[in-house]
Amino acid sequence: MREVELDQRSHGFVWLVSFYVIFRAEVMDKLANAILLLDEPGLSLHALKQQEFRKTVSRLAEDNQTLYTTHSPFMVGPEELDKVRVVEMRDREMGTKVHVGILADDPRSLFPLQEALGYNLAQNLFAQEKNLICEGLTDLWFLEGASEALQAVGKTGLDAKIAVVPAGDAGKVVYYGTILQSQALKVAALLDSDQAGDQAATQDDFVRLLPNRRIHRTKDYYKGVVSKPETEDLLRDTLVAVAKSELGWDIAKIATAQPSRPIVDIFQAEVKAFSKYKLTKAFLHWLSSHSAADMTADEVDGWEALFEGVNKSLA
Repeated sequence: MREVELDQRSHGFVWLVSFYVIFRAEVMDKLANAILLLDEPGLSLHALKQQEFRKTVSRLAEDNQTLYTTHSPFMVGPEELDKVRVVEMRDREMGTKVHVGILADDPRSLFPLQEALGYNLAQNLFAQEKNLICEGLTDLWFLEGASEALQAVGKTGLDAKIAVVPAGDAGKVVYYGTILQSQALKVAALLDSDQAGDQAATQDDFVRLLPNRRIHRTKDYYKGVVSKPETEDLLRDTLVAVAKSELGWDIAKIATAQPSRPIVDIFQAEVKAFSKYKLTKAFLHWLSSHSAADMTADEVDGWEALFEGVNKSLA
């Protein structure tokens, strides 16, 4: 072990040690029973160190009433919201206003609280040991709907211990994967085989992040002639029927005449104000009165192979 002089450590570390030593000594002497007012403490600390610094402030508050101001969401503990007071000054004539509750005349004053709660929510979402990252919310709905449908007829579905995490789009999958990997969690990804999926799957960072067996592409499980299939193409025939019966969107003739064209492209071209969300919700509603037995054999085989592949990669 090599000793490092205090003045050679980071500015934030030196500040933290100095702050604690000085204030701890002072509150036991000259500042005994005093009220401590701290303005933006911890500014020079890393965000995660700011979270830990709240514990230091709490220890000081055991003997002295302590108040501090901050704009940092990391200095606001989600378990301490009852202690938070929003301070704002909308104009100098009215002066500074301290709200008793978590209220504000200007919504921007609540930004640090919103950020703190958002960060805490994100941390809680990433709690499953096994995670499958997909591109979007509709992909999540298709995965969960198809899994339940297959399991209901004795086929293999998605392992119940696997959490499906929608990234928003293909480009963000690598970022979600990095966050999950940093939490020592198991991660796999499902990407469409379109251009966006190809770009995401070949990113150097993504390839280094996940082994090939954990990068699943829709083309690996699709049985058809579409060269760049998306998740919806794994349910191509069923979605054509669902769209007509549930939404009144009839594209059957064009889909039959153009079997190599991605089904979403056809919907977007032929249906005014087409929405993936409406189509996915219609599919889930259709499942309430139908089963995997009403899907084509190729669709069932493709989805079962996908679930088996994902389950195995995260075992």
